[in-house]
Amino acid sequence: MKNDFVTNVIETENQQTPLRQNQINRRKFVGMLATSAAAFTIVPRHVLGGKNFVAPSDKITLGYIGVGTQGIRELLPMLAVPEIQVVAVCDPNKEARGYRDWGKDYLKGEVRKTINQPDWEPGGDNGVAGGRDNGVSIVNTYYANVRPAQKFKGCAAYADVRELLDKEKDLDAVKIMTPDHLHGILSIAALKRNKHVITHKPLSNRLIEGKKVIEMAKSNNKSITHFVPWDSNLSMDLIMAWINAGAIGKLTEVHNWTNRPVWPQYSEMPSDTPPVPEGFNWDLWLGPEAMRPYHPNYTHMVFRGWYDFGGGAMADMGHYSLWTVFNALQLTSPTIIEPHRSHVCGFKGPVPYRIPNDFSFPMASSVRFKYPANGTRGPVDLCWYDGGMRPLIPDELLNEGQELQQEGMMFVGDSGKILAGFNGQNPKIIAGKKMDIPVGLKDDSRSQVQQTSEALPDFVKACRSGKQYPGNLREAEAITEAVNLYAVALRTGKLLRYDAANVKITNVPEANKFLDREYRAGWDPGTI
Repeated sequence: MKNDFVTNVIETENQQTPLRQNQINRRKFVGMLATSAAAFTIVPRHVLGGKNFVAPSDKITLGYIGVGTQGIRELLPMLAVPEIQVVAVCDPNKEARGYRDWGKDYLKGEVRKTINQPDWEPGGDNGVAGGRDNGVSIVNTYYANVRPAQKFKGCAAYADVRELLDKEKDLDAVKIMTPDHLHGILSIAALKRNKHVITHKPLSNRLIEGKKVIEMAKSNNKSITHFVPWDSNLSMDLIMAWINAGAIGKLTEVHNWTNRPVWPQYSEMPSDTPPVPEGFNWDLWLGPEAMRPYHPNYTHMVFRGWYDFGGGAMADMGHYSLWTVFNALQLTSPTIIEPHRSHVCGFKGPVPYRIPNDFSFPMASSVRFKYPANGTRGPVDLCWYDGGMRPLIPDELLNEGQELQQEGMMFVGDSGKILAGFNGQNPKIIAGKKMDIPVGLKDDSRSQVQQTSEALPDFVKACRSGKQYPGNLREAEAITEAVNLYAVALRTGKLLRYDAANVKITNVPEANKFLDREYRAGWDPGTI
């Protein structure tokens, strides 16, 4: 009888309705055990639940916000973490309709393998998986097939994040996997409610909104936060050891280049008005951004190319490569941002003209950030390249008949150069003082990029201890500032002088409107 009581309480908690209105609150569960302690001896949890069993009261309950293709990819490994229980999913798209991916069946195959159901189908338009119906199906099927002892039946589905946060009173955490323009506002909404937050890059596609998120994360001592791109940043230990030892002289430049974008970017606004797909709430997808007619060229996979909805190639990839560079070099705020961008031409009748574009990122660009001296480090130029643009090939490579790879990183000093992979991996001194790897260091102290799933146990530990760990939102201010100023510089096409103390562009007043956004009713950070 003593053991049956504990087992029944645990099973009752896991037998949830879709909105779990009848769920026993986890805190009540703990209280019930406490008040019953005098009546019986509590059997260890692993005895009740078997190996790797985690009691419901010890789980981090999580709402998963954004169930598109990348959202599903990162949901799958999260389900395997026993300390996390996904109890709700949210997406304005109900069914799998209109999604794009790198292959039609790639994601479906991943889902089938993970949930142990080889005949699983996404439904919808019988194409690529996505949408909240798929999210619920994946969560429930995984727990039923892979962890049947939990008897979990309660993954709820929401179209509106605000409803999720209002109704899921016992929620511990959220993971935000939406298009870029929603990251900041949803992080703010979750932090206001003292939820733990995992969010994908960028933190926001508006600088002032991003700073509000960081300020809120700093002032909130109840919420643990994690910024996903940290998991892919490599150590700068070896590169900094060489720089500090004088291998390349005084550091003056850092170059980082990517082959992104690898998605279409549009030089003209959509002119046709196709119908909104069945089950897709266009108003909710827009969120804080101004209303406009629906078009599929705004949404799945291609949102990142629009200034209103995305952050461009640097927001997509620069977080993965440059965050530890910012930390190691103590780069704070740039004083000058110098953009160079491609353009597209068309015809008006028989006359060619350059198409004006302040609505989408260019096909290719390079942007130079000038950072002032800091401590013993002198001024440094950080140069970003995308769309196939790269630095000039160093003479040291030309003389050996070599070229730069499609993606990479280079550190230039006044007497040498260090060349590395995109994330700083496999660094080599190609000019300057040849040095061995210092004792105690590898060629990369993190031998491979950490997967997000590997960071999840650390997130759980932090939630339980209340202690932040590396890669939290509080540490992301410098990289957030850079990627948003990159967007503003490209959008205006003008060199910008930046006053960091006042968060203001001083030489191009009209550029300041792009540092923030005008919020639609119901989406203001002060009221959400």
